Amino acid sequence: MADFSRPGSLYGAIDLGARKQALEAQARREAAGPQAASSASVVDVTEETFTTEVIDRSMTVPVVLDLWSPRAPGSSQLSPVLEKVVGELGGRAVLAKVNVDTSPQIAQALRVQAVPTVLAIFQGQAVTGFQQVLPEQEVRRWLDELMGAVEQFYQANPGARPETAPGGQEEPVGPPVDPDILAAEQAIEKGDLDAAAAAYERLLARAPGDEDAKMGLAGVNLIRRTEGVDHADVQRRLQAPDDIDAHLLAADLEMLSGSVDEAFARIIAVVKRTSGDERDKARRHLLGLFDALPADDPSLAKARRALASALF
Repeated sequence: MADFSRPGSLYGAIDLGARKQALEAQARREAAGPQAASSASVVDVTEETFTTEVIDRSMTVPVVLDLWSPRAPGSSQLSPVLEKVVGELGGRAVLAKVNVDTSPQIAQALRVQAVPTVLAIFQGQAVTGFQQVLPEQEVRRWLDELMGAVEQFYQANPGARPETAPGGQEEPVGPPVDPDILAAEQAIEKGDLDAAAAAYERLLARAPGDEDAKMGLAGVNLIRRTEGVDHADVQRRLQAPDDIDAHLLAADLEMLSGSVDEAFARIIAVVKRTSGDERDKARRHLLGLFDALPADDPSLAKARRALASALF
């Protein structure tokens, strides 16, 4: 029997919605070889390499400058967060790490008063920054604003957008984020599921085939259905095979815990043993869960075949 002891969380739905990106990122890592992504996105900078690693790179991508010290406790808290969020951008930004103890002239030139200090360098200029330890959510917000400003710069100056990155590699610059996608993500960060759903629905009204919006809305609806659920009560109700709602809710909880195949198999089993309105209810619920995954997710093809077999 499934284990529902772990409560559902908003981040579970986000993880489901991000499976497409995860699969693509894995494929890129396998093609590029180990350490390729980290070496491209994170660099250690000294006074001798500052010009090439920071100033020169900043002419094509924003460089996030982490001025840190092993003597500063805040540095050990902030630096891993910066490595994580910048690394997730897939090369669209670079994290340059400067140990101010071994490279004091950099700190002096930038008039750094305390560590950790974070500065964003773009087109050779410091454009924004902060001097305190921020939680990951705040760092992401700051970085999103930076990347949005960079995209606005390139939209206003299309000739400045680089076709290739330093070293001859293609620069993975993507289209600007749709404002409704951005609004949905900001609402999710605040825990406002209704606002997130409304933003996804606005985008789908304009672009019915937008896969990111479909996955996002399905994930948010998944969370809304499971908020406040008593997991022990679900386990108890599962003892009755004819309690269809309990089995559909159990499948939702399995999706949130990452047990995608188990969730699909549970609902397909309901489809097999029901008929009429109950069967149609289970079928529609399953199709809604399908929307939480990218179209090329390997779990979908298997589940679609099993559903077709159960129906016909």
